[in-house]
Amino acid sequence: MSDPDKSGNTPHAAETELSPEAVATLGKARRSAGVAMGIMLLGFMAIGVAVVYRLMRDAPPPTIAASVSVPAGSEVVSALSVDGTIQVTYIAGGAVMLALFDAETGELRQTTAISAQ
Repeated sequence: MSDPDKSGNTPHAAETELSPEAVATLGKARRSAGVAMGIMLLGFMAIGVAVVYRLMRDAPPPTIAASVSVPAGSEVVSALSVDGTIQVTYIAGGAVMLALFDAETGELRQTTAISAQ
């Protein structure tokens, strides 16, 4: 390609200067384009937040066992569902016990006696 400076096709400095009205119009156009892009960016962000919210809201709840079994005649003090387990504290024969059950199957994982020292 030929160099535009050597071909003589470059405009002179007087031809490239803009009038004050043209400079003001270009400034308004830039501000208007900036505002439009900002509004469009906020719109895309709102759509992204709405999509993520819908995906998280519509996730199925975790499966929890229908029932767990403690020894007959024991008194349940508390029951909690924590980190995929069901933690049941009960009193059986005067001893305080903590039983950990699998939250999905209801299967007993561990039993621990709780005593005061």
